[in-house]
Amino acid sequence: MATTSDIEKAVELLRAGGLVALPTETVYGLGANAEDPAAVTRIFQVKGRPASHPLIVHIGGAEHLDAWVEDVPATARLLAEHFWPGPLTLVLQRGHRVPLEATGGLETVAVRVPDHPVALALLSAFGGGITAPSANRFGSVSPTTADHVRAELGDAVDFVLDGGPCGVGVESTIVDVTGETPAILRPGGVTREDIEAVLGYPIEASSTSHVRVPGQHPSHYAPSARVVLVEPDKVADEAQLAQEQGHQVGVLLPPSLADTPVKAHAVVPVPASMAGYARELYGFLRELDQRGCDLIVASLPVEEGLGLAIANRLRRAAGPRTTA
Repeated sequence: MATTSDIEKAVELLRAGGLVALPTETVYGLGANAEDPAAVTRIFQVKGRPASHPLIVHIGGAEHLDAWVEDVPATARLLAEHFWPGPLTLVLQRGHRVPLEATGGLETVAVRVPDHPVALALLSAFGGGITAPSANRFGSVSPTTADHVRAELGDAVDFVLDGGPCGVGVESTIVDVTGETPAILRPGGVTREDIEAVLGYPIEASSTSHVRVPGQHPSHYAPSARVVLVEPDKVADEAQLAQEQGHQVGVLLPPSLADTPVKAHAVVPVPASMAGYARELYGFLRELDQRGCDLIVASLPVEEGLGLAIANRLRRAAGPRTTA
């Protein structure tokens, strides 16, 4: 686990324009000084990320929000009060401290306060904002341990802060609060139901928006193996057929089929708890890659609660394909 001296080293590197991988409750982020355009640009270079894809600025608390954005509506303050620190990102009008390099050229910026002691300690010691997309190559599976970061990015990262496994396991929920009514642009660690309970009215959850935000690329969160999505009752048959066709098949086995024999190269039982599934999802995908699978058969969970975020990640991992 990261020590006080590790935090101090990370702060020095950030101030010098370096890149530091940091743990959050969602996934590990690849962090840079949010006010340093050159350092922010280096994030895009290391990840192979298109420059038009905005980054999230992480700040140390809701009390710092006005220093980074313009025109904070009451709805944004209400959501920040209830969910920060936590896996909720708010899209607001960009403040002067945020360079356009961090926003993909947009006049909006995505901001959040992470709920992880190491990340909060780093932000407090650094005294500024940290831009931090997931610490992986663009489009691939997000890292939920420090070892995942080291294995994928290696020496391209100046320092990795180890905060243990991520507790949530999928990225933050992104909510656009720049319009007349808020809208979820990316489902994540805070559920739509929880947000609606705070607001007192239903909100839209859309996979497309005129506001560009992280995670909207057609293929994202993807392992090396091809992901095929089928109905739950077709998982075993699809896996067997693909195995007979010569594939090394990995299966994410839904709880409803826990006692069903499945012919496949590797089978990973999915937790019945959506929180458990979300926490382990990226680790499962990495495991099936490491076990030599070239095709992964999975089904979508019920799209409510955290199931909505899991389904979103599986659809992105499968790319333009939907269900078979």
